[in-house]
Amino acid sequence: MKKWFQKSIIITVALLTFGLISPNHVIWEQLLDNKAPLKSVTSESNTREYDHVSLQEPIDYSESITIAAKEQAYIKFGTRIGPVIQNKFDDIIFPRIQEAIDATIINLDSDKASQLAISERPSGEYHEKIFNIYDDITKKDIMRFHVRTDKKPLDGYYFNFHYHLAEDKYTKHYALGEIFWSKNTPPKWLS
Repeated sequence: MKKWFQKSIIITVALLTFGLISPNHVIWEQLLDNKAPLKSVTSESNTREYDHVSLQEPIDYSESITIAAKEQAYIKFGTRIGPVIQNKFDDIIFPRIQEAIDATIINLDSDKASQLAISERPSGEYHEKIFNIYDDITKKDIMRFHVRTDKKPLDGYYFNFHYHLAEDKYTKHYALGEIFWSKNTPPKWLS
């Protein structure tokens, strides 16, 4: 083709497409330079080999469980008990809850760990249950976290935090710690 004809086609197409196909587009490179290979396509000399790198980080199942565990604990405490014991719970009891959850999850394979869920209804009144960690497929509990109100003569009331495991059929108490309330009777849970 003649040079002036090629340039007039390029200008016409650029005007008709409102600049979507610009003069330096791949189509024009091929049309103008029939003998040379396309500039936009990688030639064999520039080919590079790359190693496959997985950007997917391992999922931390215990982190999502512990976040939900803390939320359920504060729901259990309610607005009357929560503000009073919050600092001691965060400093002493909750790190131990995290350790217990981590120690249990680390013994599970990743498929089993991905099926874990946490119960969302702590018991009220004077019942012990804070939350249970269970297998979402089988609906069987793996861990049960409780808090019991103990009255020690001459000392007053304490909140006794502990958990149970399915391994021993929930018979053994694994102590997490105690928090002193006062000599007065504590309010009911969830209040």
